Amino acid sequence: MRDMVLDLLRAKNGEFVSGQDMSNTCHVSRTAIWKHIKALRDKGYVIESFTKKGYRLIEEPDLLRPSDVQKDLHTKYFGQHYIYMDSTDSSNREAKLLAQEGAPEGTIVVAETQSAGRGRLTRGWFSPYGKGIWMSLILRPKFSPIEAPKCTLMAAVALTKAFHALGLEAAGIKWPNDILVKGKKIVGILTEMSGTMEEISYIIMGMGINISVEKSELPEDIKDIATSFAMEGVMVDRKVALQTILQELENQYNKVVSGGFDTTLEEWKQLSVTLHQDVEVRAPGNTYVGHAIDIDRDGNLIVRLPNGKTERIIAGDVSIRPAMK
Repeated sequence: MRDMVLDLLRAKNGEFVSGQDMSNTCHVSRTAIWKHIKALRDKGYVIESFTKKGYRLIEEPDLLRPSDVQKDLHTKYFGQHYIYMDSTDSSNREAKLLAQEGAPEGTIVVAETQSAGRGRLTRGWFSPYGKGIWMSLILRPKFSPIEAPKCTLMAAVALTKAFHALGLEAAGIKWPNDILVKGKKIVGILTEMSGTMEEISYIIMGMGINISVEKSELPEDIKDIATSFAMEGVMVDRKVALQTILQELENQYNKVVSGGFDTTLEEWKQLSVTLHQDVEVRAPGNTYVGHAIDIDRDGNLIVRLPNGKTERIIAGDVSIRPAMK
């Protein structure tokens, strides 16, 4: 009903529509119309009202409502089943519940804000209202569960390509799946799988993407390590950003499903800001420095140690950062 009220306001292109006409069209009382108008105002819609004239829409907030995003979305299935939430504790948690209930592949959960968003290594993720894309994607791939960890690399490649298309050309991938701009993090990716040793039931791919967050809004503990499109001087419409991201994710996923991960791994190498750099590897009880020389077919990082030997680094409880010069 609220969407119908909003569509009636939009159809007038800034002109007034009477409360009585809206009431007649929606088959509800004028009091009900007023309540929907109030709810829209609470979400950031600027709506004027005048006696005997009715209501008119002056300005819309930059929200990721399904009808707005799907209108110009050209994917076959990513985002075609679209769960929109004003707020949630975690879009990944919501997506898991939907996946367990049989939600189709390509279903996305999009929230305007999260109260308990998560990143890798159980870290929290700052998700302010209407300032980013906080979403989770349900996948049901037919490939072996042993291949599932590579989905994080696939997501990083797709997102980086989308960012370049949106004008953020400085974006690059820090192993395994952080996307950085000038050394600062702009995206968090958290991939979770459910299945058996033989078969994947579903994969939940959670993504937190900073779009219009300003530095003054960031918590103190991440002010110097996080960035956003806006902070990098690239202004994008969140709806366009989400459409572009979903298209790139679907393209990359289809490439993997039809031909495996080899092409994606090669693209990852081209987009990497970790390879050919000195890195500090931090593992439980062990920290050392080496030179990142490659990733193997499983997505593990290959590091050459000062003594000439190589070490294979497996993503999980390990973190890396540029080595101090």
